[in-house]
Amino acid sequence: MEARTLRRSHAGPGPGRAGVETPDALPETPARPRKSLTIGAVCKLLQAEFSDISISKIRYLEDQKLISPRRTQGGYRLYSPADVSRLRTILRLQRDEFLPLRVIRQELAAGRSAEDGAGAPPPEPSSRMTTLTEQASGAFSLQDMLDYTGVDERLVQELEDFGVIRGTGHKGARRYDELDREIVRSVGELKRYGVAPRNLRVFRTSADREAALLEQILGPALRSRNRERRDEAVEALENLAAVVSHLKHLLLVRDLKALL
Repeated sequence: MEARTLRRSHAGPGPGRAGVETPDALPETPARPRKSLTIGAVCKLLQAEFSDISISKIRYLEDQKLISPRRTQGGYRLYSPADVSRLRTILRLQRDEFLPLRVIRQELAAGRSAEDGAGAPPPEPSSRMTTLTEQASGAFSLQDMLDYTGVDERLVQELEDFGVIRGTGHKGARRYDELDREIVRSVGELKRYGVAPRNLRVFRTSADREAALLEQILGPALRSRNRERRDEAVEALENLAAVVSHLKHLLLVRDLKALL
């Protein structure tokens, strides 16, 4: 017979209790996983933070493939804690940063969560993700570029020579778009740490290879004569670009940890 440590019950010797023996230590019952919620329960849960939330809005976000709750055999939606967290992230990005759903989809693909920047002010427009379909705004002169970024003219020229930025127009009347301007500003930050323009070839080469890979995956759809198929391909391309960017960041962090 299996040996067990037993102890007398502390209850008095009442009827049926005298001599009752119980295990000395009962195993703890493992905590149950958090239950999934119905769409109505989710709506009620989020109303305190998002007063305009509604069941129809949640369904719309599902139609846009931003959330994917599981369904019961009867067709009812059930939202896991991860689904609720993702929904909260979407609603905060809409409310606090005024981002369109297309950009929110990229943010989610890049690992954005509800906890990231919670309570912090919305980021500056220049720090937000640039979308592929977004037309590059502005036509900045060289002097505009220098005033905005704080770099010198020689650095801008070197970046053009290395193909990092692509100005238009003749020498002396070069014009740059907003994307060029932000690239130059980022390079200016790197220069403070001793990174010279010639060292940026590694970034240029990496970007070219990644663009070529994504073209192999989506090139035919992007060149399709079907407008709907092209639009879907552009959306997929933006999502892939966000995932690739996040993956590069993770790989870089992993390698840099080896230096610590």
